[in-house]
Amino acid sequence: MATPWQRSRFRWPITLSASLMALNVTLMVCWIVLFVGRDAPGALTIGVIAFALILIGLSFWLVLTIKEIRLNHRQANFVDSVTHELKSPIAALQLYLETLQMRSLDDAKRAEFHAVMEQELHRLDRLINQLLEVGRLDAVGHHEEANDVQLQPLIEQAVNTACAHHKCEPETAVTLDVPAAVINARRMMLEMIFTNLIDNAVKYAGDPPEISIRVRPSSVGWLKILIGNNGPGIPHADRKKVFKIFYRGGNELHRRRKGTGLGLYIVHTLVKKLKGRVSVRDHHDGSPGCVFVLELPGELVETLETLRSNQPPRTKSSEMSTSASASG
Repeated sequence: MATPWQRSRFRWPITLSASLMALNVTLMVCWIVLFVGRDAPGALTIGVIAFALILIGLSFWLVLTIKEIRLNHRQANFVDSVTHELKSPIAALQLYLETLQMRSLDDAKRAEFHAVMEQELHRLDRLINQLLEVGRLDAVGHHEEANDVQLQPLIEQAVNTACAHHKCEPETAVTLDVPAAVINARRMMLEMIFTNLIDNAVKYAGDPPEISIRVRPSSVGWLKILIGNNGPGIPHADRKKVFKIFYRGGNELHRRRKGTGLGLYIVHTLVKKLKGRVSVRDHHDGSPGCVFVLELPGELVETLETLRSNQPPRTKSSEMSTSASASG
């Protein structure tokens, strides 16, 4: 959260820009009034053009200043969030370790403490991995070739990981409508996309959580993946902002859900690398929550098999004529 000193520091550039723009407009009006009654169209035109260019430059500078202020605010929220996310598991681990050292506990209690400590270590590991992922987004998957990735097991794996993380049963919380489909891409990129999207859907679901994941053909060579939940949803004003780096709606001091504001940025960046699209919309039936719509190049397995079956078989005579024409 920005301090009063930070707010005053941000206010000065905006006030200065607005004052210079007002001064520029005043001078331009005076210039027009001064020369409009004189026979000096050249001076009038040059002056108006010069003042207009200055006004455009000041407006552009003001827009850049506001963007920089918003980015600084998101970064401040990000630092608060990461600090909290790092300190909480470390404090919990320290408390449990001190308890194990100072007290004599039975085996059942020790096993419970060990399970909680393992959970906190996994939480730290997830946070560190997410921070590292952002730093190497440009190089993700470059060490492996793109190949046909089966979508159904990939989504099921992401569902199991997210449900284990947020302590809910995938059989009751998640409804899957995922026919066999194939996406030609680097597997690591797809894993990061679906892990972040499905984890986000489970995290912000209602109580009890209800998540639906559907896969549909969008057009020839494209798949549409719809991931929805029954949570509070995302306000319309924030639906493009959520894909920006560090962005999280609200204030870190009053937020109940943990996070860093990096997951959806990772999704958006990797989807763009795959020439796809990702967006947010409401449920068509008006139910609470929202739906993330992901469009990626791919095909249903059924469609691929149909296309292959419709291709004419290559006969021996056709192969011989092809080789003869090539030798000729």
